[in-house]
Amino acid sequence: MRNRELAADYVRRAKIRLRALDVLYEGESWADVVRESQEVVELALKGLLRASGIEPPRVHDVSALLLAERDRLPEVLHSSAERLASISRELRRDRELSFYGAEDLTPSDFYSREDASRARDGAATVVRLVGPHVRATP
Repeated sequence: MRNRELAADYVRRAKIRLRALDVLYEGESWADVVRESQEVVELALKGLLRASGIEPPRVHDVSALLLAERDRLPEVLHSSAERLASISRELRRDRELSFYGAEDLTPSDFYSREDASRARDGAATVVRLVGPHVRATP
């Protein structure tokens, strides 16, 4: 059974978080822009999957499922599935590193304006493509 309200809530929250990225970007907190962009993408894509009748797994990157179930997505998104999956995969790689860093890597020193711009642009692309296809009512 589809929970359209839950799917729509995911996308609504992704849109709000997308706006929050601007605050982090203006503060030049590049690592945080990357991390939060990943969460925006994860919420939006899980909303799309739910709205398409697909139960999203409890993982941070749903790119494999998105591609495997491409035919169940709204037809207008079939040609965008590769791009959506690519954005999800790329941001997933940086999820923990951008937040926690590592013994030999400090996130604030590692991530650049270019990294943040790419992440924010990817998140905006996902929300722009997915948003119109996820609604609380059929």
